Amino acid sequence: MDSITFDDFLKVDIRVGQITRAEPYPEARKPAIKLWVDFGDEIGEKKSSAQITKHYKPEELIGKQVMAVVNFPPRQIGKFISEVLVLGVPDKENEVVLLTPDKTVRIGGRLY
Repeated sequence: MDSITFDDFLKVDIRVGQITRAEPYPEARKPAIKLWVDFGDEIGEKKSSAQITKHYKPEELIGKQVMAVVNFPPRQIGKFISEVLVLGVPDKENEVVLLTPDKTVRIGGRLY
């Protein structure tokens, strides 16, 4: 594994956001959900496409706090522009489980 410096780590802007809207994304190549995530006044609301259909239904995601990289360039996912990368880890079947704070925190807060 390659080592990075602390300055390298600081270049990745990971923030907590709150999902305000979620919709199925049947047009995606792999099953996905379109997310709208509020990161507070400084960053605002951003969109993301996430392959999280195994463990999550769109209606259950509203209000959930998630961690996301907010400083990647936007990426075209089919006809949808994904503006942030919502973070997750694989379960034992390699399905995505979202990274979330274990307590409710202020949205927009940066990971450190």
